[in-house]
Amino acid sequence: MAIRLLKTLTLGSVVALALAPLPAPAGEPALAKIDHFVVIYMENRSFDSMFGLFPGANGLSNAGNAAIQVDRDGKPYTVLPPVMDTNQTPPASDPRFPANLPNRPFDIGQYVLMQQKTGDLIHRFYTNQRQIDGGKNDLFVAWSDAKALTMGYYDASNTEQGRLAKAYTLADNFFQGAFGGSFLNHFWLVCACTPRYDQAPGRLIATFDEHGELTKDGVVTPDGYAVNTIQSSFQPHDPKITDPTSLLPPQSMPTIGDRLSEKGVSWAWYSGGWNNAVAGHPDPSFQFHHQPFAYFQQFGDGTAARTAHLKDYTDLERAISDGTLPTVVFYKPIGELNEHPGYSEIADADEHLGKLMDKLETSSHWSSTAVIIVPDENGGSWDHVAPPKGDRWGPGTRIPAIIVSPLAKKGFVDHTEYDTTSILATLEHRFNLKPLGERDAHINDLSNAFED
Repeated sequence: MAIRLLKTLTLGSVVALALAPLPAPAGEPALAKIDHFVVIYMENRSFDSMFGLFPGANGLSNAGNAAIQVDRDGKPYTVLPPVMDTNQTPPASDPRFPANLPNRPFDIGQYVLMQQKTGDLIHRFYTNQRQIDGGKNDLFVAWSDAKALTMGYYDASNTEQGRLAKAYTLADNFFQGAFGGSFLNHFWLVCACTPRYDQAPGRLIATFDEHGELTKDGVVTPDGYAVNTIQSSFQPHDPKITDPTSLLPPQSMPTIGDRLSEKGVSWAWYSGGWNNAVAGHPDPSFQFHHQPFAYFQQFGDGTAARTAHLKDYTDLERAISDGTLPTVVFYKPIGELNEHPGYSEIADADEHLGKLMDKLETSSHWSSTAVIIVPDENGGSWDHVAPPKGDRWGPGTRIPAIIVSPLAKKGFVDHTEYDTTSILATLEHRFNLKPLGERDAHINDLSNAFED
């Protein structure tokens, strides 16, 4: 039987009082035996860009017309525009790629190995919607600053992730929770919500013409929702940002962390480089906007909840080794190890993931642990499957999710429709938690990935 810590607050610290049983699962029998959930939140890969060749999955061979990209006037490209290296300023053609790639998906590995970096690709809220083009997915090149790179893919079969996907469950119908980039999708992972920035300065607000066409992209929608990257007014944020109006005001919506705490279920968000960032000397690759709980006032500077639940990767390693893993774990690798195009190499990120999985698979908790490995969003990379009709915020492009557990189905490709909020629904159903919003209240949980 799993155990949890009952906690009380004393002089700003969290003191363990006693051990007690975890609450019984509310419904899904497939989830009943899972006592530990570990969500490893990677970065910026679409399903087709990593697993488009995976046997039994809905991959590149099914792409159909979505594989043929058109320009902004709707005309198919004769050849793809040259790949742009966005790591240069200003961006320039990347000489590693041919200048006349055919208008179809191509294997990046022919030109740039997984041990090397590619350029980054634009991945913003309105851009993602333009690229999806009502489900045709034919405008990815036209609205990408990296141009042909969006149509590239790697064959992940021989990576650590590929090994895990073959051995356990790969979900091939899993979509990023929100349109766009990391900032908004991290919010949808922890609160199934879009943050507010009321009375934002005009320079941050997107504008539209009388026909509803975007004329200026921005961080904030005209009606006050923050949808693109902005850092927290709490620490840590980039010390070079000195104008407080360039930071997101504190948020107060309930999070999955609050729901878990209400039920006495232990949890933590672990982040690579967190301690150094909080101490004021962040690693150059530390991503401030990948720390979603740090935007909420209940986890703000100096709060006991921050100390209890927001931790460094070294704390995760220690918890695994000494058998004190919280019931629910979220882990965000530091930038250089998170697989993000532009500043992370797939090979380094994959090696790091493999080492973490080795630790988990040999831990005392393993027999009742489920690991969910998923990128936050597609990172601007094309995918051929139309996202399901959702709400104003998403879902966005399809991304790969791997479910690893002794309790997971083995060698299984799961075609169930999921999005990022399915992770929330899984936790809510396992621990009898109140849903955070309409999406997680009605989405499929991940129970089909597990043996009954």
